[in-house]
Amino acid sequence: MTKVFHLLLFILSLMLVACSEENHNDLDEFIRDSGKGLRGQVDPVPDVKLHKHFIYEAFDIPSPFIPRQNEQAQSTRSGLQPDLKRRKEVLEQYPLESLRMVGSLEKNKEIFALINSPDGTLHRVSIGNHLGQNFGRIAGISESEVILKEIVEDGVNDWAERVSSLRLENQG
Repeated sequence: MTKVFHLLLFILSLMLVACSEENHNDLDEFIRDSGKGLRGQVDPVPDVKLHKHFIYEAFDIPSPFIPRQNEQAQSTRSGLQPDLKRRKEVLEQYPLESLRMVGSLEKNKEIFALINSPDGTLHRVSIGNHLGQNFGRIAGISESEVILKEIVEDGVNDWAERVSSLRLENQG
């Protein structure tokens, strides 16, 4: 074992002696010649623009995460609110965007709309029925569209009414 160790030590010292030669003429020549024939110019470094200091003063404004009601919003409350105790109809479980109007019917001067739900069921609805998940109530039906009045909650815990429509889908 010591013979192997001495042999390895001898080989290692031989390699170190071979690497310690200070003759690097080929490297010096390469460095001298590497810049020959190069033409061009390096663009100057652009001027550094100083930025204006900004003092953060957001502690003076109310937090956006805390619900707030100003006096104007309280005085203009509409009193509009959906009937949360009413039994929901079948088509209120689907978003309005997933429902499709596929036709209309008329019987005794009353017009009905044919609505296809995402599960493939065809439903006949009339004025007063509810559609969609925003408490939408059918206000009008024509041959080509269903007009809904939806009650949606606005940003200050108040309810607002908006008009939406469901148009006849072309089957072509």
